[in-house]
Amino acid sequence: MFKIKQGIAITLFVAFQLTGLAQQATKQETNSLPIGVFDSGTGGLTVLEAILKLDAFNNESGEPGADGKPDFTKEQFQYLADQANMPYGNYAAAGKTDLLKEHVLKNLQFLLANKYDQPTGTSWVNDNKANVKMVVVACNTATAYALSDMKAYIKEYKEGVPCIGVIDAGSKAALLYQQTHKGTIGVFATAGTVASNGYPRTLKALAVKYAGVGELSIICQGGVGLAESIDRDNDYFNDTVTKTRSNYRGPSLKNTSLSIDTSLLPAYHFDKSYNKLLCEYDPNNPNNCLDMQINDPENYVRYHLVTLLEKMRAQHIELPLNTLILGCTHYPYMKDTIAKVLKELYNFKNGDVYRYRPFMAEHIELIDPAIETAKEAYLALRANHLEAKVASKDKPHFFICVPNTDLKEVKLETNGWFTYNYKYGRNAGENKQYIRVEPFSTKNISAATYQRFKVALPHVYPLLSKQVVGLTTSF
Repeated sequence: MFKIKQGIAITLFVAFQLTGLAQQATKQETNSLPIGVFDSGTGGLTVLEAILKLDAFNNESGEPGADGKPDFTKEQFQYLADQANMPYGNYAAAGKTDLLKEHVLKNLQFLLANKYDQPTGTSWVNDNKANVKMVVVACNTATAYALSDMKAYIKEYKEGVPCIGVIDAGSKAALLYQQTHKGTIGVFATAGTVASNGYPRTLKALAVKYAGVGELSIICQGGVGLAESIDRDNDYFNDTVTKTRSNYRGPSLKNTSLSIDTSLLPAYHFDKSYNKLLCEYDPNNPNNCLDMQINDPENYVRYHLVTLLEKMRAQHIELPLNTLILGCTHYPYMKDTIAKVLKELYNFKNGDVYRYRPFMAEHIELIDPAIETAKEAYLALRANHLEAKVASKDKPHFFICVPNTDLKEVKLETNGWFTYNYKYGRNAGENKQYIRVEPFSTKNISAATYQRFKVALPHVYPLLSKQVVGLTTSF
């Protein structure tokens, strides 16, 4: 039994046997192994994108300074999206952080093992893959709740595998900006990451190393529904519906914990086209909206940024918001939208009064932890002498967790993913194989999502097109 810190003992179901690991490998064989990157969904591909395009070091000496060559040019990668169990941000609210840790450690086991599931008709067969030499945890919630447990697991079972998280990296970038631009740091992350207090705790711990930063002003906003809508979670986004629905869990007029304030509708400035905002009208009064539901990632951005600024107004925070950490790896997909909405809110007026301008800098620095995480990963690679000596010719491998339909108890939505109640109703330590891990395909990821990758991930998408049958390589 692997004992997780804080006294929680979880019997881990080892779905993927840790056989064929690198204990028997020579140093050269170890260095040729891939780097593992995992996230609760596809958001972590933004971290892989940052890794692939990083040129911050000299490839020969390892010293800081660009040399015109990608720093990871000789490396190969494995990516794992725990799509079946996402969003991770809701496990804390459900009182299931022990189950979250179990999912994270199973992901780690998969990366350290040398098997995966290959779909064959309605069943699966085992196929071979390489184990990884380093792990990058491209998930803020997993980093906040389970990074220390992952490191402890590696130390016990597979010592010598560096494990890098995203929170330290994002915090360092924010503090570096604060050295010359004093203001309030906003943390825009999943509800689970916010509940963990991971960013404020890390920011305060690291601040002593940054001259001139002084006491910090921090405001947090949990972006419930944003990451989920980006990954097309049916509980928060469904582009086929035309009216409000009972299984929706995002902000609405009827959701007391995530209420849409009708007095703030001009500030939200929701996009109402193409069913991006769903309204239920009183049949006796067509002008009376009984409920309102968000059904679009941009509208989630609008709701949460207004909510963050309203918190600043209510708390009379004096230092204007000038730094915003995108504390979820899905959020960089919406970076341009976030910047656009912040500009709108800076210029938003109630009559002749700028409602939010006293609480905002005209320029707000958006911190993408992916870039700093890529730098930390490179430094760890060099420090542990794990860099590949010869450029890899192997194709990359992208894997996704899907429901294990052989487990008869599983409850699925019509779209084939776990129901909300089943997902968060499970308990840690039950030793059940809830998921299978199979390669990315056009069956387990939608065409619309691949199109987003094509636009937003110019370094990742060509690698995906080598694996996924049916993807076009042209831009």
